[in-house]
Amino acid sequence: MAASPHTLSSRLLTGWVGGCAWYLERRAVQEAPHTFMHLFRSINKRWITFQHFTFLKRMYVTQLNRSLNQQVKRKPEPVALPFLEKTSLGQAKAEICEMRPLPPTSLPLSRKPNEKELIELESASIIEGSLDAGKETKDEKHWKEMKLHLDDLPGILARLSKIKLTALVVSTTSAGFALAPGPFDWPCFLLTSLGTGLASCAANSINQFFEVPFDSNMNRTKNRPLVRGQISPLLAVSFATCCAVPGVALLTWGVNPLTGALGVFNIFLYTCCYTPLKRISIANTWVGAVVGAVPPVMGWTAATGSLDAGAFLLGGILYSWQFPHFNALSWGLREDYSRGGYCMMSVTHPALCRRVALRHCLALIGLSTAAPVLDVTTWTFPVISLPINLYITYLGFRFYTDADRKSSRKLFFCSLWHLPLLLLLMLTCKQPPGARGAGAEPQS
Repeated sequence: MAASPHTLSSRLLTGWVGGCAWYLERRAVQEAPHTFMHLFRSINKRWITFQHFTFLKRMYVTQLNRSLNQQVKRKPEPVALPFLEKTSLGQAKAEICEMRPLPPTSLPLSRKPNEKELIELESASIIEGSLDAGKETKDEKHWKEMKLHLDDLPGILARLSKIKLTALVVSTTSAGFALAPGPFDWPCFLLTSLGTGLASCAANSINQFFEVPFDSNMNRTKNRPLVRGQISPLLAVSFATCCAVPGVALLTWGVNPLTGALGVFNIFLYTCCYTPLKRISIANTWVGAVVGAVPPVMGWTAATGSLDAGAFLLGGILYSWQFPHFNALSWGLREDYSRGGYCMMSVTHPALCRRVALRHCLALIGLSTAAPVLDVTTWTFPVISLPINLYITYLGFRFYTDADRKSSRKLFFCSLWHLPLLLLLMLTCKQPPGARGAGAEPQS
């Protein structure tokens, strides 16, 4: 009595394997009933062999990947509530204690192991290995309190205060102090540099305190101390307070009240205007440029005690320099800023971003030409600074036309050495004290 091909195929796997088996059954039925029954029995046995072969192949691939240290990324588990933390840890320990690896099956040496015993041995080794890995990674899935060591505290506070940015702020303040007319007063210079550095550390720390939820979404800022939980927010605010109060006090009573007022104004502008404006409008770039232009003005007022045309010239140079510098930087970080929820020109207005960078590259040429007119430098400065100003303008034009990461990266790295070199050329071409204002003296 012949069986139906569909009934026989139902005993096999579905899909292409079932289709092949059904084709063989149909062909066997057409040729001879006896051959069909023999073929069906052999296929039934071979199907078991094929199933075992597939299982062994999967086990081999698993072992091979584990030997190459390739691990699948685990799905993040939900964070346990504080009052359930002890219970969940106790349950996890109990589950680990209850889980025991299966003992390997001992085989007599007198006979050859069959396929079933080989499968049991493979499965036992896989289960044992997975349990060992589970024991090692069980504790890693739970939150651990990060302990603060005193040896790590200086480095953490340096990253909290953005020490490289603070060093740039202090250097531009020093340049403003050195370019101001009059004798160089070393005690006043040291007090100005220290007070400006402390004020910058305070502003940067408060900025990171406000931006923790947004920095955690960006690859560029996800390793900051507050984001990683290396220090508490209370410690960060306390550090900012301990920097702001003596910094402003040094600038006010150690230097002069005008410099102290500029320091307070810059801290307020950076923390209370620029920081929240980054998520509201692209005007944050212009506000941030004002923040970067204030330090050289503070250096000038620390040396002279007044706001002169030279102070505004130095502030204008720093103001214009920041646009090619920051716009080129933000162009390569558009995805990061978009994930962080920041409203940047490079994200919302890419054409304006490139256009503004080119405009201020050209403005640097005009401001360098105005320096001898305002008796800050000699006429040598516009001539010797023209090559570097033309070069950064050329890179700004390439960034404007190409609009790619390569041109933005070249412009950014050029801005890193352009500013210190430009300030150094200004110092070498500083107007001598006797020649300053000589052209403006009336003839007797």
